Formats: sequence, structure tokens, C-alpha cells
Amino acid sequence: MNLDRPAAPDPYELLPAVPSFILESDDLVAGQMMPALHAKAHDNVSPHLSWRGFPEATKGFVLNCFDPDAPTPSGYWHWTIVDLDSNVTFLDRGQGESDLFLPGAASHVRTDGGLYGWEGAAPPPGDRAHRYIFAVHAIDVPTLELDPEEVSAAAVSFMTLFHTLARATLEVTYQQ
Repeated sequence: MNLDRPAAPDPYELLPAVPSFILESDDLVAGQMMPALHAKAHDNVSPHLSWRGFPEATKGFVLNCFDPDAPTPSGYWHWTIVDLDSNVTFLDRGQGESDLFLPGAASHVRTDGGLYGWEGAAPPPGDRAHRYIFAVHAIDVPTLELDPEEVSAAAVSFMTLFHTLARATLEVTYQQ
């Protein structure tokens, strides 16, 4: 099958501009290849992430990972966490395994593959390198008041837009 297609834009560049803050990782390096440890076909372990410099008015966070290069019209959601408290500033490696590993009232929203947790990188074999954009959204409410078992990651992204004070992103790639 021929997967030649135009490159998708960075989805966050298409949204209204908001201030940014710092998103870092002990496991990922911006612009570099994601280690296989985090790929679905390997160990499927969520990466460490930490963030700082967000606005003082922050009342909560939403975290997600999106692949705009998936060969679909809508990209692919690999990870979404809602209801992260404003005092949570990091997730350790592996904390995305399930809700049991998340802090406080935080919970996962189903990935596009149907998982409630981290779904590692899995671009089609032979396709070009895909971008995985990790984003932490500082929001002006402690919770979006969504049922994580009933809402899609795309719907969370839509609702988050209206409450975002600032956003931090970290982009890596992966190819099989």
C-alpha cells in the first residue's frame, strides 16, 4: 500500500495562541526519535514528563499525546489524562499504565485504539517518521467535568480549548 500523503500541520499552530511554559522529559528529547521502550510493539511504557512555569492562575491540567501523521483524516490520540490537580507537575515513567498509577482524581480517556492508558507509538511499518506531540494544558478550572469513560480524546481537546490558560508541548518522532 502506498502511504504517500502531504504532511499534516502541527495541530497546536492552528489553535488560538496562548502563552507557553516548559515541558521536559527524562526519557524524551525534543526533535529526536522516541526510544523503543515507549512504542506499542515493544514495552509500551509511558514516558516521564515534568512541567514548570505555568500561570499562577492554573487550577488543573490536561495532558495528551497526539500523532498528526497517522494515515487518517483526524490523526491519532495516544494518551489523554484529565483532572490532573494544579499541584501535579510530573508523571513518572510508567504512570500511564492505568488510572491506578495516576495521582489524585486524575483519569485516562480512551485512546483511539480503545485503551484507557498510554498507547505507545505504532506508525505503520515502512511509513515515514511520525510526530508525537505531548501537550500539557494549564486550565482555569480544576476539572472539565467530563466522564472519561463516555468522552473521546477529541472531545476533551475541544473542551480544553475553552479553558486553556497556557500550553506546553514536546514533540518527538518514531518510525518502524
